[in-house]
Amino acid sequence: MPTPNKAASVAELKDAFQSSNAAVLTEYRGLTVAQLKTLRRSLGENAQYAVVKNTLTKIAANEAGITALDEHFAGPTAVAFVTGDPVESAKALRDFAKENPNLIIKAGVLDGKALSADDIKKLADLESREVLLSKLAGAFKGKQTQAAQLFQALPSKLVRTVDALRAKQAEQGGAE
Repeated sequence: MPTPNKAASVAELKDAFQSSNAAVLTEYRGLTVAQLKTLRRSLGENAQYAVVKNTLTKIAANEAGITALDEHFAGPTAVAFVTGDPVESAKALRDFAKENPNLIIKAGVLDGKALSADDIKKLADLESREVLLSKLAGAFKGKQTQAAQLFQALPSKLVRTVDALRAKQAEQGGAE
């Protein structure tokens, strides 16, 4: 029978899984407390990094409908619960893991879909949402500018064509 503390921990973890856009499981064996503090700071306000107990986290994940991570709950595990842009958090984890090889990215889940460690690294290689949106806006603006130029060109071309026809008719009329 679970103790009230364990039940509260499971409920808190379940809520964290349900309220986050993504969750990334990591192994932190060999990292110091200072390094973990640095990692938490690098994740910023978009993610909460928590050292968790495997059995309680597995139960909470299953209750939240996430079963794809079950095999990764072994060894010292910490979870980054991402509430903001998952790309930024994936980049922060990847960059920290490059500097600190003791941090191992195990797996994750994004919008209910399981991600492998390689998938998370690919996610980290994407540009942030803001950059992608600005590129899209730039592309739309460029197309609008092209359309505006085309629409302006049509009447002026028509006017030049009519003027050329008048000049030609006047020339032909004056030659007779």
